Amino acid sequence: MSDFPFLSVLTVSPLVGAVVVALLPRSRPTLAKQVAFGWSLLVLALSVVMWVTWQVDGDRFQFRESYPWIPNWGVNFTFAADGIALVMLMLIAVLVPLVILASWHDAESSKRSVPVYFALLLVLECTMIGVFAAADVFLFYVFFEVMLVPMYFLIGSYGGHQRQYAAVKFFLYSLVGGLFMLAAVIGLWVVGGKTFDWVALSQVDISTGAERWLFLGFFIAFAIKAPFFPFHTWLPDAGGAAPAGAAALLVGVLDKVGTFGIIRYGLPLFPDAAQWFAPWAMGLAVIGIIYAALLAVGQNDLKRLVSYTSIAHFGFIGVGLFAFTTQAGTGAVLYMVNHGLATGLLFLVVGMLVARRGSALVSDFGGAGKLVPVLAGVLFFAGLASLALPGTAPFVSEFLVLIGTFTVNKPVAVIATLGIILAAAYVLWMVQRTTQGTLNPALTEIDAMKRDLNLREKVVVAPLIVLIVLLGFYPKPVTDVINPAVQATMEDVGRTDPAPTAGNVQEASR
Repeated sequence: MSDFPFLSVLTVSPLVGAVVVALLPRSRPTLAKQVAFGWSLLVLALSVVMWVTWQVDGDRFQFRESYPWIPNWGVNFTFAADGIALVMLMLIAVLVPLVILASWHDAESSKRSVPVYFALLLVLECTMIGVFAAADVFLFYVFFEVMLVPMYFLIGSYGGHQRQYAAVKFFLYSLVGGLFMLAAVIGLWVVGGKTFDWVALSQVDISTGAERWLFLGFFIAFAIKAPFFPFHTWLPDAGGAAPAGAAALLVGVLDKVGTFGIIRYGLPLFPDAAQWFAPWAMGLAVIGIIYAALLAVGQNDLKRLVSYTSIAHFGFIGVGLFAFTTQAGTGAVLYMVNHGLATGLLFLVVGMLVARRGSALVSDFGGAGKLVPVLAGVLFFAGLASLALPGTAPFVSEFLVLIGTFTVNKPVAVIATLGIILAAAYVLWMVQRTTQGTLNPALTEIDAMKRDLNLREKVVVAPLIVLIVLLGFYPKPVTDVINPAVQATMEDVGRTDPAPTAGNVQEASR
């Protein structure tokens, strides 16, 4: 099975499925949903086989494929996955089927084409897989840009209030970041011997000045995509306007392209520049943690609140990436996965609550748990996972980031820890104002608010709850895959973990 072209088949399969779904008649919406869901399950099954086939002690990059594309430019369809890419591919494969189930009635409520909506979700899956599987810088850039198109239409055509404004803002921000990356990609091709192959470029010796400019071009693009402060303002608008399922993929996967790009391209290809920019990057990350958490506390819109929590969480990922320790790096990558599960669940549950109430405003709820106790319980669990409660998956990753950062930069770790306190404030405030307390009499007049989670919705939330708890207590299967790739990246950067001091050794022996 190691010779099977997993990555190319994984990339193309959702696109083929999208074409099939899009060609189905609009008069058969249920069939379009069923075909889209079935196709996403095929992708999940293939991803599971790839996970089982992965060799933890094998090469850094596995499942490598390369096909000629533009020989004169040195461009190839080159795919390869390291442990970081593998866990992100599995995250995509898990989330997309659940998002399709959760979005079963989203397109109908917008009065738009149902087949097109689910075809766009499969196109989005194709581009997301491609961007993580690419091992050619130009191919990565192509997927990085094309990924904007399906999400733009999902927000602009199927979103809620101010959807067109949010879609255009999302597209323009990402497009500007893409232009910075394009300039850096061209520059890298010139100084790198006219090749886009990641392996070849990682061996190139670049002058200090050129390396810093190239790193800056990539970093700006990735910082916008992530998003890091101060490039974050598009996310609350996009997350607030997007359908709940699309928003779950936006904050659960698409945003991770930015942090993935930093650890896959920014750090190994420009190691000296990455270390030179690291204090600035960590400063922006810490500001983002506190700033976004404070804004989340003051939000009255549930979907915008969850969007701001994601900005704060990405600050933790940024801190972990630029701490340059394997512990913090592994925590950052694990955070990318766990954040996708926890915030994906939170967005989906918020979407279910908003769909029943017909409003996303916190002030329009109150005591909803008395009408929908199971839904309220899942919202509470998702909130606790989002604030990294011990026993949930985000706690493990957040703890690794903070302890790995503390060994090299104590002030940053201490300030970042304040974000945990603020997270408890905005999550508990959200839960208390929406599902606890005195029942809002207006809710009793809405028939949908009297319907708790149905079987389809339970099938959506159950796997995410199980994964969040399982990885909260036993993250080893994932960290074993991530660790070798993170250690190799630290070696590329030329950084090693600090040796334990005599005091630390004595303390540990006690």
